[in-house]
Amino acid sequence: MVPLRPYACGVTVLRAEQQPEWPDQAALQDVVARLRLLPPLVFAGECDQLKERLGAVARGEAFLLQGGDCAETFADSTADSIRDKLKTLLQMAVVLTYGARVPVVKVGRIAGQFAKPRSSAIETRDGVTLPSYRGDAVNGQEFTAEARRHDPERLLRVYNTSAATLNLVRAFTQGGLADLREVHAWNQGFVRGAGAGQRYEAMASDIDRAMAFMLACGVNPDALRAVDLYSSHEALLLDYERALTRIDSRTGLPYDVSGHLLWVGERTRALDGAHIEFAASVRNPVAVKLGPATTSEEALALVDRLDPDGEPGRLTFVSRMGAERVRDALPPLVDKVTASGAVVAWVCDPMHGNTYEAPDGLKTRRFNDVIEEVQGFFEVHRDLGTCPGGIHMELTGDDVTECIGGSGGLVESDLPMRYQTACDPRLNHQQSLELAFLVAEMLAAR
Repeated sequence: MVPLRPYACGVTVLRAEQQPEWPDQAALQDVVARLRLLPPLVFAGECDQLKERLGAVARGEAFLLQGGDCAETFADSTADSIRDKLKTLLQMAVVLTYGARVPVVKVGRIAGQFAKPRSSAIETRDGVTLPSYRGDAVNGQEFTAEARRHDPERLLRVYNTSAATLNLVRAFTQGGLADLREVHAWNQGFVRGAGAGQRYEAMASDIDRAMAFMLACGVNPDALRAVDLYSSHEALLLDYERALTRIDSRTGLPYDVSGHLLWVGERTRALDGAHIEFAASVRNPVAVKLGPATTSEEALALVDRLDPDGEPGRLTFVSRMGAERVRDALPPLVDKVTASGAVVAWVCDPMHGNTYEAPDGLKTRRFNDVIEEVQGFFEVHRDLGTCPGGIHMELTGDDVTECIGGSGGLVESDLPMRYQTACDPRLNHQQSLELAFLVAEMLAAR
């Protein structure tokens, strides 16, 4: 049983699920006090800008691309790793924009995704039982008593690593790497086999010719030289999120300045729980993961709790139904929420409902199941006359072997070759690009 911890909200004590068991409360309070004095990682105005763009997503005027690591780690938060994840997202975004002629709102699972919920608080190996790995924000991956100890000092390292990551992301996206004239360069350093890689190069050549034509006509728009990439993570560790909540000087309203977009997961979305209470208390755009057991009544109650004013862009529902359930579990939710008059963005997470354990014990996902769930998501919205708003992916810019299938033909026996994830399996660069082309086709066919 995963432990719960009380969370004070006024005079009410709410359930706080999936929280660490910090061994030294005095040490925790010292860390929280230091976090409260640190500058914001993001700014309230940026959160409002993203909210406006998510409003366009909710109205069907734009498409959300959200992706990144299942769980960030301190060791992998390097310049090369961040650059390759960013290039992968940029490539996917340009495929979607060019193929479907739709603006793409780009959000990374980045600069804050250092904690993960777990189904069990403990892990046993060879008769030895230790606390489960909960992400670098809480403890270490190594299976030793010292590494698995819940250490609140790690929260300060989360802040510092997130700050460094955001600085680099801003430099890359505003300093030339994201310039559309570099569309070919985004593919450099990646495996360029048959399939998506070659298809991307052909598309990039078309964009080059269009750019050359615009330049010849005297058109040189600044919008093509930089992009806005927003940060997001699961608002799981409430000690960290509360410590980074600030009052906006413009409006006098509270914002969680640890990230632009925050989401509440399937395991922590209880209406009477501390996570929903926290999400309701801040003015960031927020999202909630909805699994196949979600009822229409629960979805409507979440709308009432998190978006009582009906503000477009405030609330995103991320469905994670699984390929086998999406066509029967999603329609009642979309139908009832739409009928209520709520304007929410509907986004598909085709990863978490399609995880299984390979014969060697490694968790994996079938690329075909991922595509099948996205296809089902689009079919549901087509049948209901509503807008498929986006995709939420776990992916990496690295050439990992964590999900099977795709044009590379990965099979279960390939998994140990480059299985590097800290938690759940991610699509590699080639699979991510292949997915983007398929989604672009679905968008164009709406």
